[in-house]
Amino acid sequence: MRMLTGKFTRIVLLLLFLGGLYFLATHKHRQREETRQAPVVLTPGCADKLGRYGLASADYYQSPYLLQRTRTSMKVRGYSDEDVRAIQRGCNIVDDTQGTLAKDKGLERWNTTRFIRGSHASCDHCHQGIGDKQDAAGNRLKGSLSLGASWAMADMYDRFTGLLLPYELRQMQCYINSSNGYKPNIADDVIRDVTAYSRFLSAALGLKIGNHYEEQGIDEIAASATPKQGDDYVRGAALYRHKCQGCHGPQAFGTEANGRVVAPALAGPNAWNMQSRNYFHYVSTILPGFICRNMPLGEENTLSNQECRDIAYYISNLPRPAGDRQGPLMALQQQMLMAVMPPLMRLTGSGRSIEAPAPER
Repeated sequence: MRMLTGKFTRIVLLLLFLGGLYFLATHKHRQREETRQAPVVLTPGCADKLGRYGLASADYYQSPYLLQRTRTSMKVRGYSDEDVRAIQRGCNIVDDTQGTLAKDKGLERWNTTRFIRGSHASCDHCHQGIGDKQDAAGNRLKGSLSLGASWAMADMYDRFTGLLLPYELRQMQCYINSSNGYKPNIADDVIRDVTAYSRFLSAALGLKIGNHYEEQGIDEIAASATPKQGDDYVRGAALYRHKCQGCHGPQAFGTEANGRVVAPALAGPNAWNMQSRNYFHYVSTILPGFICRNMPLGEENTLSNQECRDIAYYISNLPRPAGDRQGPLMALQQQMLMAVMPPLMRLTGSGRSIEAPAPER
């Protein structure tokens, strides 16, 4: 009799535990659905961009950008209220990845901090102009990592993995490597919302699926595109202090003002990790291309190819987190470097008066 009572008690406890998990899951699902249905409070940047691109719930969509530039614009299928909210949330995530603007509003779905280790990484640091960088005349810029152009490429061959990666899986790589974080679930709203926003950008800009555009990805710079001087750490250090230090700080740990990141960290715990494609020793063409096409802000395309490679080489020799593939010993070494080097550099005052080399002619 006691044995039967004990078994019955265990079964009841197991059923109660499973029932509790079920009710917790349905509660969380209800919360997510309420968030999906709630009106979206846009960041100032997103309010301006989506307003200029004429995002609204309607049967048809016609791009004001194309009308202004070409005087013609096809009507395409419009967006439902749910579509509009997803696009708005996606724009907020790109513009406010760390949720700085959302902290006082309790809008958790605005940000992706649960997938990122550091406090600096933001989609907008690489995908500038909230994923759609343009010049003052509205021209799209070569090598500017446009999210709309990236989505238009659909399934893109990835030379690092040898796979055809859809847009959603390419986003995951950003979280793992470029943001030094964790992989979101493929069905997470964060992935869905950023995809919805990127797709809207492609429609607003009139991009055709399957086509390659100059603003898609980075205009990579190989060593063969330089005067064969070799990538030089000393030249890169001097150039960094002359061209980059004012924004990213003397130790490349980034700068903040009033709780907001002014310029992101290029080294230290808030930077990308050693598995990122920004890491020069992993692939030596991507970071120089980004620097040449997008830096310094307001002075894009003013650095030579050799200068960009030298700066990238210097930056990549600074301490940063180890990636998942480096193993525990490399991770420990990098952690020690990040803890020890900054105070040593402050004590020695190293590099405060290095002159930048003369520009190439």
